[in-house]
Amino acid sequence: MSKKRKRGVGSGVSREKVRSSGGTPPRHGRKVRFLLAALAAAGVFGWRWIRPREATVTGAQRSAPPETGRIAYVANGACVDCHPAQAKAWASSHHFQAMAPASDETVLGDFAGAEFQHAGVTSHFFRRDGKFFVHTDGPDGTLADFEIAFTFGLDPLQQYLIELPGGRLQALTIAWDTERKRWFHLYPEEKTPPGDVLHWTGRYQGWNAMCAPCHSTNLQKNYEPDVDRYRTTWSEINVSCQSCHGPGETHVAWARAGGRPGDDGLVGFNAHDPGREIEVCAPCHARRSDLTAAPVPGEPLYDDYLPALLTADLYHADGQQLGEVYEYGSFRQSRMYQAGVRCTDCHDPHRLTLAAEGNALCVRCHQSAPDTRRFPGLRAKSYDSPAHHFHPAGSPGALCVNCHMPARNYMIVHARRDHSLRIPRPDLTVKIGTPNACSGCHADRTPEWAADAVARWYGPARRQETHYGEVIAAGRAGRLGAEEALAQLARDAGQPAIVRATAFDLLKRYGAGSVPASVAGTRDTDPAVRAAAVASLERVPPEARVPLVAPLLADPRRAVRIEAARVLSAAPPDRFGATQWQAYEKALGEFVAAQNVSLDMPGAHLNLAVVYENQGRHALAEEHYRSALRLDPDFTPARLNLSRLLNALGRNADAELVLKDGLARVPDQGELEYSLGLLLAEESHLPEAVVALGRAADLMPERARVRYNQALALQQLGRRADAERAFVKAQALDPGDPAIAYALTILYVQGSDWSRAAAAAEKLAALSPGDPQVQALIDRIRKRSPDPPR
Repeated sequence: MSKKRKRGVGSGVSREKVRSSGGTPPRHGRKVRFLLAALAAAGVFGWRWIRPREATVTGAQRSAPPETGRIAYVANGACVDCHPAQAKAWASSHHFQAMAPASDETVLGDFAGAEFQHAGVTSHFFRRDGKFFVHTDGPDGTLADFEIAFTFGLDPLQQYLIELPGGRLQALTIAWDTERKRWFHLYPEEKTPPGDVLHWTGRYQGWNAMCAPCHSTNLQKNYEPDVDRYRTTWSEINVSCQSCHGPGETHVAWARAGGRPGDDGLVGFNAHDPGREIEVCAPCHARRSDLTAAPVPGEPLYDDYLPALLTADLYHADGQQLGEVYEYGSFRQSRMYQAGVRCTDCHDPHRLTLAAEGNALCVRCHQSAPDTRRFPGLRAKSYDSPAHHFHPAGSPGALCVNCHMPARNYMIVHARRDHSLRIPRPDLTVKIGTPNACSGCHADRTPEWAADAVARWYGPARRQETHYGEVIAAGRAGRLGAEEALAQLARDAGQPAIVRATAFDLLKRYGAGSVPASVAGTRDTDPAVRAAAVASLERVPPEARVPLVAPLLADPRRAVRIEAARVLSAAPPDRFGATQWQAYEKALGEFVAAQNVSLDMPGAHLNLAVVYENQGRHALAEEHYRSALRLDPDFTPARLNLSRLLNALGRNADAELVLKDGLARVPDQGELEYSLGLLLAEESHLPEAVVALGRAADLMPERARVRYNQALALQQLGRRADAERAFVKAQALDPGDPAIAYALTILYVQGSDWSRAAAAAEKLAALSPGDPQVQALIDRIRKRSPDPPR
């Protein structure tokens, strides 16, 4: 087991229940990468059709059975016959090569006896009887020969899929670098032995759960949780016409009937509705969770999926890409998205190539004579000029994308550009530590140097603009003073919806002061905002939630309805009216169905467990928490919630065992240490609690509340000097938290250190004006201090 692994829960307080945003776990520290060689990682093989071979493993069906009760997909040849030009363009695209049977034509890796070593295992790549094999360690660690069934992607890397029992296709974590012509490991610095979820035979390398829907057409996962097996099917092995245009049965019938004016049965792409096109691309170009087992292209995005927000494991505080997020979440932040720019404004819809190369792509719109009819906000300006970018013409710094779409490497060799198309902000690097494009090129210079250069070029006001990243950074750190700023950000209709939704998500950890903002957010026009606003109302006491949340049970989007049902699952049944209860039960059924889609992943079990616990069904909740840990023993959210549930049930010994077992596997998981420290303190095992809280503080140095609790435990042990240092560190992290200021003041009072008590009380008075308890404390200090607080 890797000692670096953390599967964390963000910065939430460990005593609160946490949930997953979808079927895949939240990640911290080492990021668990999505296993698909993303759609941008494919390329051109020429004009030919790939036909799936017969299945070789029981249960792994290679073509979908006839469909009933819904519009059917047709053989792709029906599309090709009538649309040869589009089909020819598609055949040169990375969609065409998203997945293919292993053959002489499709396999690019060196299978002529090549060897590759990683973590003490020598893997041997060879051919036998015209087939491709790798000799490597299998599920039990035994070296064996495994046949390559499919290729996966093409450029700049190609992965290989191997069939294993249970209908599984597993992605080999040794991939082929198509540019450097070499084998490489996707986790070069990690130990991923057999049994590890990141070993190529492990759950997070499973094609069925992680990759399949975005690499094949009409993918039906068909997971059977009782026996932990798949019967996965597809209509086309690759990303074909119907992946974007929708099932073709109605369209084919329409065409054969003469193609009369009217509904032709396909997804309609309208230049006046750019969101429609973007929502068709989004499912495979976003981090998201599935809400239905059979999504259909063209249906509203938030009916079939719940896209991820700007969470700390996926995005920097200012929204720049961090984890492997693909394009949608970044693009939603951009001014281009707000202005109505579509994917196909820059990308050919069939070849998927850029509409122009280099700066020629950008200056089609950003130029001295822009077309302001479609995009009224365009400014007439010469952008492709040193007068704008201040770099020599033809240099890397003169390329628009290098400043506005900096790249980050994923899967070791795959550079992907950030689609938020933002203006570089080195001043934010100085303030909150986010990266910036200037420092990315000028690594030998400080962010302050870059900020000064921007101020010289564009004026000093350029680095004074407020940015939502500052508010999100404060919210992530849990600073008390961030609540009002988050509420203002959430209410600001001029900000991107994904940013406002993220602000609501962060408000979940705050109090009642910002509840009116959340209630207003439930009436927003964007489903991302409504879903996040509803989720943020979980901070309202359960008995008061029904009138605030129940109206969302009838929301037109499934993602919002099931969030409302989840939040209301803790509400007392007697608070519902008859109609509200019926709507709740219906939406809760949708919630459960959405989780059942992903029971092969721990996040779905976590989500179900939280709802069952809310309902008081503790045995069922414990069962699902433990199911999540069976699927991934290092899934921290389930471990934290299980320990908290056991603590609430009075089973503290079991709770402690759950936490210590997790720390034995992942010694550097701060959330587990924090939860263990709080549990030990509750049990009055203060020496052990101080040790655990100290480790948690070292592992999560930005968390003021961890330092605060460490200081309280030290204070109770009589270690006043150590407690003072911990309180001071906590106050430096969050100077706006009155609880920290109060505790530090009390510490000084108890030690009769009246001078320091007076200084601490001044800060406390500024944070808690009018608080009678604070005023009483100040009065006491005034009587004893030679330098009383003002």
